Amino acid sequence: MPFLSHGSYRIRYELDGPAIGPAYVLVNGLTQYAELWAAYRDALVAKQFRVATFDLLGQGTSDKPALFINQDDQVAALDLLIGELGDGPVFLSGISFGGLIALRYAITHGKRLSGLVPMSCFAELSPQLLLLGNAMRTGLILGGTSYLQDLLLPMNLSDQWLKPLLDKLDSVKRQGWLVNDVYALQNLMESFLDFEPLTPQLASIGVPTMILNGEFDFLTPRALHETLRVHIPNSSLVIIPRAYHAFTLEKPALTADLLARFAEDVLAGRWQGNKAVWIAPEEAGGALAPFPAGYDHLRAIPTQGMNP
Repeated sequence: MPFLSHGSYRIRYELDGPAIGPAYVLVNGLTQYAELWAAYRDALVAKQFRVATFDLLGQGTSDKPALFINQDDQVAALDLLIGELGDGPVFLSGISFGGLIALRYAITHGKRLSGLVPMSCFAELSPQLLLLGNAMRTGLILGGTSYLQDLLLPMNLSDQWLKPLLDKLDSVKRQGWLVNDVYALQNLMESFLDFEPLTPQLASIGVPTMILNGEFDFLTPRALHETLRVHIPNSSLVIIPRAYHAFTLEKPALTADLLARFAEDVLAGRWQGNKAVWIAPEEAGGALAPFPAGYDHLRAIPTQGMNP
């Protein structure tokens, strides 16, 4: 199990796939850990990508600072990991909190990247997101990791994903209890106490950027992704049908396929961001559809006769 050193802290990471070739770096969400990317690792390695996963400071088997964890430290840890990848093309993707860290990296180290994929992400704390974050932090302090998971599961995942797990949720949550320390999670949440909006800096992101947003994302709704689409020059927004905030867990095959196709398009010179809005297919391998003209993409995905 290799580790990187950032100051006195150790950051656990894994590299898989061919040593020569384009790399994908995947950044965890707030309560996640590197093993949750296993399906992505397998799918991307099968397409000849090198895949780098890691636990952020305060997560998994990386060190858990006793007090404040600055987001700048997370960006620095990410930079150390990308430094392990050599000079080849690097594509960076992150989900939720990890998407925010990926955005910050692209703002400060964008020349090192070939492409960026922020997922379920935000550049500003809207009033709703701020209040939800404060409520979740209070829930963590008063109820512990298990209670935080109880709050997050129905916010982040669909009925279809949750229903077959209702009678075994404790076993599903147990790994989270084992790897996520309550105080470390509190520290990660408190890294937002001095958060400044990234919106004024988004225009400096010059790399091709595919923004992914679940159709039914309650935690970071489409308006937050619209900020990214409008301000990142070479971007497009792709809406994942019937998906919630944690669509990377619900739809790994589809999402991994979108990541691979994005990188292949960039490397082949086919990518054209144009700030376009697309609707992802229901299944991996399907074609993306342009959002129909004349409809407001901030309201809903227009459908005709789609089966529930």
